[in-house]
Amino acid sequence: MNGHQPGPWWIPPGDTSLHFPDPGLALRDPDGLLAIGGDLSPERILSAYRQGIFPWYSDGQPILWWSPDPRTVLFPAHLKISRSLRKTLRKRNFRVTLDQAFDEVIAACAQPRPGSSGTWITTGMSQAYTRLHRAGRAHSVEAWLDDELAGGLYGISIGRVFFGESMFSRKPDASKVAFVHLVHQLESWGFPLLDCQVYSQHLASLGAEEINRTAFLRQLQPLCAMEGHPGNWAFDTDTVTSQWWQVPDQHRL
Repeated sequence: MNGHQPGPWWIPPGDTSLHFPDPGLALRDPDGLLAIGGDLSPERILSAYRQGIFPWYSDGQPILWWSPDPRTVLFPAHLKISRSLRKTLRKRNFRVTLDQAFDEVIAACAQPRPGSSGTWITTGMSQAYTRLHRAGRAHSVEAWLDDELAGGLYGISIGRVFFGESMFSRKPDASKVAFVHLVHQLESWGFPLLDCQVYSQHLASLGAEEINRTAFLRQLQPLCAMEGHPGNWAFDTDTVTSQWWQVPDQHRL
């Protein structure tokens, strides 16, 4: 990497050090751009996440590594469930699973959004996160309607932190139902932090909030060092059979 000049830093081809500069040195404009180059090996991706850094780029670009400030996170205890979403949950129309269709979920997330012709989930990104899934590091959540995949999300787990990557919906509320079930399960497993990376109204409606990068990193590193929940994931029985969304008034909007 190039000295200590203002970023972004260049990671040369073939670099095996897995080193990243201090996230505090990321650019302010564009917010959080820290480094360019390198590869998408499982080791580099996991090293980046432990340091509060993630890859995000489009086809035709080199790999771009980001650490924005502020950081959007969700604390499971702060999950918000709107009245309309609570009504959807009560109907129990969706069947929600973990790690049952990772390839389908990431392929659906990679589809261009309405009004957009491109996607940041490139072929290289899809392959990289699929390798991480095979290694028990990346996980998917699926919402099924009449045995068809209606929505879901995927992300990476390190220690007691889940790093959300992307979500999609083919039916109203499908991704929200998947997300709410995931957050409840993570809370049950003792995960106090879900990284959402960048702000969106969709995430904010579910309780996501912005914190400064220093506070995020202060919480991140010890949580990543803790024993997590390795291997293939499945919901605990009480998560899928209980009607827990009817109970916590503090989650109600």
